[in-house]
Amino acid sequence: MKLSVSDVAVKGKRVLLRVDFNVPLSGERVVDDTRIRAALPTITDLLERGARLILASHLGRPRGEVRPELRLDPVAIRLSELLGQPVRKLDRVIGPEVQQAVKSLADGEAILLENLRFEKGEEANDPDFARQLAQTADLLVNDAFGTAHRAHASTAGVAAYIPAAAGLLMLKEIETLTRCLEDPARPLAAILGGAKVSDKLGVIRRFLKLADTLLLGGAMANTFLAALDYPLGESLYEEELVDDALDILEESETSSCCLQLPVDLVTARELKPRSPFKTVPVGEGDEGWKAVDIGPETAALFGEIAVEAGTILWNGPLGVFETAPFHRGTETVARAVAGSRAFSIAGGGDIVAALESFGLAGQIDFISTGGGATLKFWEGETLPGIAALRDK
Repeated sequence: MKLSVSDVAVKGKRVLLRVDFNVPLSGERVVDDTRIRAALPTITDLLERGARLILASHLGRPRGEVRPELRLDPVAIRLSELLGQPVRKLDRVIGPEVQQAVKSLADGEAILLENLRFEKGEEANDPDFARQLAQTADLLVNDAFGTAHRAHASTAGVAAYIPAAAGLLMLKEIETLTRCLEDPARPLAAILGGAKVSDKLGVIRRFLKLADTLLLGGAMANTFLAALDYPLGESLYEEELVDDALDILEESETSSCCLQLPVDLVTARELKPRSPFKTVPVGEGDEGWKAVDIGPETAALFGEIAVEAGTILWNGPLGVFETAPFHRGTETVARAVAGSRAFSIAGGGDIVAALESFGLAGQIDFISTGGGATLKFWEGETLPGIAALRDK
């Protein structure tokens, strides 16, 4: 059991709170404040208990360079609105300006540091940068589950210098994802989609041991179909991973988990709205055509399995949902998941975006804030950002 923010006294303490404010911006405006809202329970708890709060986040991928369009000023404005109190945003992450601002904080006040990834030492987990960041605080609280699989200075390095505890969101992620792996309501159905099987080899093998049914869709399923020598026309697949896919298919034959591939596909010549398309049984793809969605028979099959499940874990869309009408397979399955009695978890930006576009996100029991972190957790890997937290 990890030390929680609720376990520690924070009044008058300088608390470095690692949050995930990696939100989409349009000029000076936050387009989607979901991640900011997700951190509010921890932020509010700390402020109400008299902490002197130093908020830290990354935004985008500036790769150690200052990029004006990735400054956190719009985030500070939106956070101030949501909290109903001002949050001063600094132009630096470390240094005299930061030290002075921290000294001026009163109990229950907050400041926001500049984009962590403007500093080369953040992603490199540079000990000197981590030490300087730690000097600003008495305690680290990590509430950024989405970055927990990265051994960065703010998620792992700082914990070598000051105690580290889990924020409320981090704790909820750990407890929910753990329960659904160790003690799920059965049957456990895992749905994996997206473009690349290379990102999910480990989690597929894990689910063959844990799940009752494993449903594969999206372009990643094409690699498995190629392993079975089905003609795929111009469909995207990872040729270098065909042998790995074949090994997994062979493993599935002796597993108690049923691995289900698509039985029909929607194909098109071009990936454009209103492009001509047709539905074909797996194995009957034509040259010049590419798979862009699971077919209606597959969607119905996946949906039936979802309706009968006790727990559903989902990562990755099952087709090119951004381009109508190639969203239909993902939407059909999503509606079945939303209407199921199962406890459902969705993780990863693409599937969450799909669910939101269908108006179904609110009908999923738990939306994980992690993408890669969720997959690594499901795979059973040790996440550096979690390992750095103190045990109770």
